[in-house]
Amino acid sequence: MLALGPIAFAAPWLLAGLAALPAIYWLLRVTPPLPRRLYFPAIRLLRDLAAREETPHHTPWWLLLFRLMLAALVILALAQPVLNPNAALPGRGPMIVVVDNGWAAGRDWPARQQALDQLIDQSGREGRRLVLLPTAPLPGGEPLQPTGALLAGDAREAADALMPVPWPVDRAAAVEALAGLDVDGARHAVWLSDGLAGPHSEALAVQLQRFGSAEVVLPAAGADPRILRPPDSVGADLVATVMSAPSPEPRPVILRAGGPDGRLLGDQPARLAAGDSELSVRLDLPPPLRNQVTRLEIVGEGSAGAVVLLDDRWRRQLVGLVADEAQRADQPLLTPAHYLARALEPYGEVRRGGISDLVAADVTAILLPDRGAPSADDQAALAGWMAGGGVLIRFAGPLLAANPDPLVPVPLRRGDRTLGGALSWTEPMALAPFLPDGPLAGLPIPPDVRVDRQVLAEPALDLAERSWARLTDGTPLVTAAPQGDGWLVLAHTSADPSWSNLPLSGLFPEMMRRLVALGTVRTAAAAGQALEPLQTLDAQGRLGQPPPTALPLTGDLAEAMVSPDHPPGFYGAGEARFALNLGSQLTAPVALADLPAGVARSGYGARDEVPLMPWLMAAALALVAVDLLLALALRGLVSLPRRAAAAVLVSGIVTATLSLPGPAAAQVGDNAAAAFANRVYLAFVETGDPSVDQISRAGLDRLSAVLRRRTAAEPAGAVAVDPAVDELSFFPLIYWPMAPGQADLSAATIARLNAYLRGGGMILFDTRDQGTATLGGGPGRQRLITMLEGLDVPPLQPVPPEHVLTRAFYLLQDFPGRYAGGEVWVEQGDAQVNDGVSSIIIGDHDWAAAWAADADGRPMFPAVPGGERQRELAYRFGVNLVRYALTGNYKADQVQLPTILDRLGQ
Repeated sequence: MLALGPIAFAAPWLLAGLAALPAIYWLLRVTPPLPRRLYFPAIRLLRDLAAREETPHHTPWWLLLFRLMLAALVILALAQPVLNPNAALPGRGPMIVVVDNGWAAGRDWPARQQALDQLIDQSGREGRRLVLLPTAPLPGGEPLQPTGALLAGDAREAADALMPVPWPVDRAAAVEALAGLDVDGARHAVWLSDGLAGPHSEALAVQLQRFGSAEVVLPAAGADPRILRPPDSVGADLVATVMSAPSPEPRPVILRAGGPDGRLLGDQPARLAAGDSELSVRLDLPPPLRNQVTRLEIVGEGSAGAVVLLDDRWRRQLVGLVADEAQRADQPLLTPAHYLARALEPYGEVRRGGISDLVAADVTAILLPDRGAPSADDQAALAGWMAGGGVLIRFAGPLLAANPDPLVPVPLRRGDRTLGGALSWTEPMALAPFLPDGPLAGLPIPPDVRVDRQVLAEPALDLAERSWARLTDGTPLVTAAPQGDGWLVLAHTSADPSWSNLPLSGLFPEMMRRLVALGTVRTAAAAGQALEPLQTLDAQGRLGQPPPTALPLTGDLAEAMVSPDHPPGFYGAGEARFALNLGSQLTAPVALADLPAGVARSGYGARDEVPLMPWLMAAALALVAVDLLLALALRGLVSLPRRAAAAVLVSGIVTATLSLPGPAAAQVGDNAAAAFANRVYLAFVETGDPSVDQISRAGLDRLSAVLRRRTAAEPAGAVAVDPAVDELSFFPLIYWPMAPGQADLSAATIARLNAYLRGGGMILFDTRDQGTATLGGGPGRQRLITMLEGLDVPPLQPVPPEHVLTRAFYLLQDFPGRYAGGEVWVEQGDAQVNDGVSSIIIGDHDWAAAWAADADGRPMFPAVPGGERQRELAYRFGVNLVRYALTGNYKADQVQLPTILDRLGQ
């Protein structure tokens, strides 16, 4: 490789072709263009006698120069120039590249691919082979094996076939695989890491050092992947835990809930404080929406570790309670229904009624306090309902003790065991620890819980198998028996404090929650049925068809682990559905920091080589097209005046120059006026709150795309501005959301804003107050009023029906955003100021959140209460707003009135 400053040539020997330029010049010089043939009457020759004689005998000098430049451009392109080439890697033997391709690589896999491609290119230029080793385990338990020493072309094929997987890496297996690697010559090893420390991380770095020099490529600081753990049900809410490596800067987090059909059901923004590694996020959803949630994810993370799938275990169950209205109204503290309802209301929706009504309501579980034997019709209805997966939980009492019926999991003795009776104990009995293989396993038992009375089960061979809870003397307290796909459960004591103080303890709600949660998934697992993979997640957290290597889940589901054979996703058998999540098996991420001495560190993006060959060839093709046009003009086949020919020549050179890579477009803060003078940008004010600014940028970017698709306007995208320092005159519209932490405006900033508004600029103030009806209410509006002191704000009025904003592009009457309702305020009309165009618009609908979408085009926030129809109206308002900012009161002209009336059918 030949290096000349910031440019290197991978094939420098081809530069010898530049020596052929003189020969090319001579060849072009002695080859004149063909003479033109003109057919006209002979008398026409007399008119040309006085004219100067011009006989072309050589190619014009400017065309010679143009073609020489074209030839030089082709020669330079074939020499494979590289901009900003990396220094030659140490060693001369094969290069060893280890790639972390586990779940943590999914969020930034393109950066890892780019780094791998550049390493392959560099190894090819240096004539070195490359050995590739991924660190994620393989399906089927196959051991990790590095590739052989591959040429650059073969290495690129292997790299293209490498994909991230949704399970953790196995660095111990990678160390073992490298220990058996035998390659000759001085070598250099590169570890493309996911940035996370883990078991055997240091051992892997030490093993790489044994090959020669070693380098570890790490993600940027603060870019470590975040993990979402499965949520807990706290009352009516879901509380999820976000884990991340500590960062010196606070980071915004948005938790999003989705339904089975991909619909957005809710979201909750939060902030991970500086230095914290965990954050609890509470998602408050109405019960109907919560029961539809099948997916929680961290917005923008894009990894399997940031996605949690939810099955029936996280739904607020619809529980039936057999109780009469009289029982509910008459002395409720003395009725079992009161204690059962209080125990389950934090975890489910309790519906009261008769047995037939509750069966028809398709409840998950039915609680049956002691109220006598059910009728034959009710018993038949319950039998069919339990066979379909329902759970019937009965409670003992005086009526059941005196008259046992067949609707119990175990045969009962007549009568009850009571303190001081014939079947009695000398003192109240405590509970024994719950059986480890039952649904109540692991629940802590308060030491003060005592049972005074119970109904006894008849001795039987299967009594031990059907007992889920016992007293300390071994007698059953909770028994159960399967009924088809459902369960029949009996608590051998009462549901009120008359027989025990269990209903008054904190253990009672937890027991009820566990028993109600019994469902078809646990039934299938208990029966030994295998749960087939239905849908699985990939490394980017996308749900799709399971890979061919995925195997069914068997055995104890509580012990199921994510692995190459069992990727995270939904598993099921029949109606059973079980969610296997990666986040529940991961620990808090720790950044990879402790590396052996001598191991070099670098970051993704540090190897930003730019191959110039494609750009130079593109420029050469542009010049070839121009040369063809000029040649046709010189031969008389195309009529091209001299000025037009010069223009074509200059445009070709300019096009070729623009084809070359250049620096990125400047930001507002760079005072690069040229970057914004020729393009329309939608600006938003930076509030200092990263989550609000992220929403503003995503919303305006999406609105720009909608405008480009639907109208002739072509906004280039969103730009963040600081009114205190940035030039605002480039932007026809500025979106200004209110955030609690925004600082007051200085006098200089207010003067800059007044000048912007007087010059024809427009500001949309969004207080984000969820449709508050007046200007005086809501924290956002109060903050706006404080900030606008000193700003030249004219008198405002609600948008009148005939305002141009209602018909700038779409015909609108309402202007909803993420929220509907409330007024939108504009300037009172004054044709003497800004031609009657309002410079200030104020609303509280959170428009940016309604417009915002992620990289896949999915809405980031729900539009309430109107859903997607409301979001479409929000887009239409955004289109009208930008058109209003660009065209002013054009649509107010009366010349448009006939067209509008014709469109309305009037």
